[in-house]
Amino acid sequence: MRIIVVYKEYSDYSREVEEWISEFENRSGHEVEKLDPEMPDGETFCVSRDIVRYPAIVVADTDGKTYETWAGTPLPVIDEVIGYAIR
Repeated sequence: MRIIVVYKEYSDYSREVEEWISEFENRSGHEVEKLDPEMPDGETFCVSRDIVRYPAIVVADTDGKTYETWAGTPLPVIDEVIGYAIR
């Protein structure tokens, strides 16, 4: 499974998101993919999944199928997302 975090690096919530990513990677051993919604790849990703609130955390498989999406704050509990990552 892929864990993708869509957020703007220089925003009010960026520190909270970066701490969440660091904690997730330390606890799960899985690397998080980061996308900026204002960059071409991030914009395409968001449009294809109808994501309009940031930060957004998306669980998807390698074929692109989305299993779960969380948008806005508060961020999801890390254990909930880890459950998807270890599948």
